This record gives sequence, C-alpha cells and structure tokens, in this order.
Amino acid sequence: MSGSSVEKIIVQIYEVQDPAEAQTLIDLGVDHIGSVIISESDWKVAGVKATIERVRSAGAQSSLIPLYNSLDAVLHTLDYYQPDIVHFCESLVDHRNVWEYCRKLVQLQDEVRKRFPHLRIMRSIPIAPSGSNNRMPPLDFGRVFEPASDFFLTDTILVDGPDGEDISQPVAGFVGITGQRCDWRAAAELVSASSIPVILAGGISPANVKEGIRQVRPFGVDSCTRTNLLDPKGAPIRFKKDFEKVRQMVAAVREAEKELGG
Repeated sequence: MSGSSVEKIIVQIYEVQDPAEAQTLIDLGVDHIGSVIISESDWKVAGVKATIERVRSAGAQSSLIPLYNSLDAVLHTLDYYQPDIVHFCESLVDHRNVWEYCRKLVQLQDEVRKRFPHLRIMRSIPIAPSGSNNRMPPLDFGRVFEPASDFFLTDTILVDGPDGEDISQPVAGFVGITGQRCDWRAAAELVSASSIPVILAGGISPANVKEGIRQVRPFGVDSCTRTNLLDPKGAPIRFKKDFEKVRQMVAAVREAEKELGG
C-alpha cells in the first residue's frame, strides 16, 4: 500500500466449509473465502468442493489450506479442488533445523507453481505476540519464502509459556486460530520489506481491524477466530461464522480505506 493513495483493502475470512455460508459472506463484501482440509487421509470433502465452486461462480477468490505438506497429497488436493490460492501455514519454528525445513517447503511451493502456474501461493509468516520472544525474525522468513510466494500472511505463533518453554499451537505444527494478535510492529516491518502483498492476520476483529490497518498498512486483513460464532461459554465455534461480526468488520475496513485515502 503506498503512502499517497490507498487501494482496496482485501478482506479474507476463514474457515468456511459450506457454500451457503460462503455466499452470505460474499454478499457482505468479503473478497477472499478461505477453506481448510484438515486430514491428508480424508482430503475429499464435499462441502469444501462445493464452497470453492460457489466462490468461483460468485466472482470472489477462494483460498485453500491443506494441513499437510507431502508433495503428492498437495498436488492431488489442488487438482481436485482448483482453488484460486493455496495457503501454506506451517509454524516453521518448531523444527530443530528450521532453515532446512524452510528450504524443503520452498521446494514444495516451487513444485506447486510448476504444476499449477495459474495458482497463487500464500505463505503464513509466524510472528509472536507483542512482548514475546520472537526468536525467528519475520524478515528472515520473508527473504526465504518471497521468491516462491505471491502473498504473505502474518499470523500469531504462540511462544514463551509460563516457564519460558514453547507452548503448543492450536493445530500442532501449524500457525493460526489462536485468537491473539501478533506483534503489529513486526508485521509492519514485513510489509515495508516485502515486494509481495502482505495480509494481516492474528486476532483480527471488528474492534481492532481499523487500528491494525493504520499501524501495519497491509494489502489485506484476515479473520477467523474473532469472527466466529460463540458457544454458550463464550468460546469460538470452529467453521461457524457470525455474520454480524463479519458485516461490522467489512464496514470497518471500508471506513479505514476512506480515512487513509483522505
């Protein structure tokens, strides 16, 4: 996003597994509809297939996360679903040889690009919450993955438990759905340093999205946990969106666009 003019800020919403829900979100002004395949052994999910087809017919963009990274499984998945964007979100930091692991993931992305040259690739960049020990600087990850990616998405990595130990992510081995904000200063540095678009994620809600846009100046914003319906105990329900929260979030993003463009 340039300093003198503000283009449309993309609104991306995860986790959407139902075509009717996807249509409602598109009608509310959502640009990217994100779905998730949670099992490598059970990767054909009728609801997700129908969701991606509905998104395509509605003129929006579909984004698909496979929660696995074996090459053959990923290629079969993409050939079956034909999304607009494939989104890789490994946590990266929980491997002894982080950079060797990253190199293998870059190779995976390169292979995806060769097989599906029309498909855009999104890579999550893990960023710790503000005040945490972010041992792997986001800019280092950015330099490694940028040549093989079309988008970055900042997302919150949980580190530094009560005794300083690492703590488990909500989905082991992957970053996301923490409901916590990442360090926006680090996210803004990634936006400034990257030559590819960056989407701000991690605890984004209708209440904080405008401030996040002001501070980070991202290409887009992404929400999952903070736009979900809540159960009777107040906990987010996975795969169920709160349409009023989404409506409020889209409105807040459009207000931020006007303010920054004024």
